[in-house]
Amino acid sequence: MKQPQSKSFVNAQQVADLAGVSRSAVSRTFTDGASVSSQTRKKVMSAAEELGYQVNHLARGLMNRRSKIVCIISSDIDAPYQGKFIETLTRQLQATGNVAMLVNASGDTGLENAMNLTLQYRADASIVLSGQPKQKLIENCISNRQRVIVVNRDQAVLGTENIVVSNRSSAREAFHMLHRVGCRKLAFVTSSLGTPSLILRETAFVEEARSLGVEVSIAREGSTTYATGAEIARKLFSRQSRPDGVFCVTDIMACGFIDVARTEFGISIPDELCVVGFDNIEQSGWSAYNLTTFRQPLEDISTYIASLVGDVPSEYTNEPVQFFAEPVWRRSVRAK
Repeated sequence: MKQPQSKSFVNAQQVADLAGVSRSAVSRTFTDGASVSSQTRKKVMSAAEELGYQVNHLARGLMNRRSKIVCIISSDIDAPYQGKFIETLTRQLQATGNVAMLVNASGDTGLENAMNLTLQYRADASIVLSGQPKQKLIENCISNRQRVIVVNRDQAVLGTENIVVSNRSSAREAFHMLHRVGCRKLAFVTSSLGTPSLILRETAFVEEARSLGVEVSIAREGSTTYATGAEIARKLFSRQSRPDGVFCVTDIMACGFIDVARTEFGISIPDELCVVGFDNIEQSGWSAYNLTTFRQPLEDISTYIASLVGDVPSEYTNEPVQFFAEPVWRRSVRAK
């Protein structure tokens, strides 16, 4: 029997041989701005198409000290908000000629292992969406000429680019959304994860309420999931004193909360209960929820991040760049 031939990548020399040109001519043909005659270009492109040749951007990038690999480090990648953010970010990065590599940072040592992996692949930048990197990790990245961009973390780490969303001002606005329509028995529904953005929303909401003499019941447990929102609703509405206004720290928790309030306790929304969420995930606009929420400007954030990668700044200011989360009014809060 004839043994199958081993296959390998088509290289530039093979293209040069078929086109009858030098190897350097092939390199110039695939280098932006390089000088090459139209006749030579036509020969090289024809040979490359016939052979199925693709430029090895990784090898070329390493020669120029740029790999064009950008690592996105995230946990909870199956969550609707995180999934949408990753989709938007990868699209913007690829549009600017970069290769996005998603690294799952779940687990106790997930972030450290993930960031070490980015160094092994010589990534130009790491975008940290989950976890708080330690100073030692940041220093390792910087010494390897890697840029570190951190999104919605609790404190700036020296050497990082920091991007934050207006969690505090949005949470204060969420309180006034409920307070203006007469809600006085307020609850804040959150998870027990204690991530920086969730803590900021909770603190600002409670502070704003107490400044006007309104007490807030904090319902905290589990992770930021639909099931957690549903379980918290069961506990809150099993009590004698029920809330009439709720700020859920994420939309997906709000969806679970609304479903249980309606189907298991017969509560009318927004007549008896007003609900505000955060993130503006796709499900929040479904007719089953019509959830009033806050839209994080993922396109704007992703465009800004894509503009950062590739260039190592001469100095870091550690001043965060803030984006505003826009309120989106729907029918889960009644008219004033």
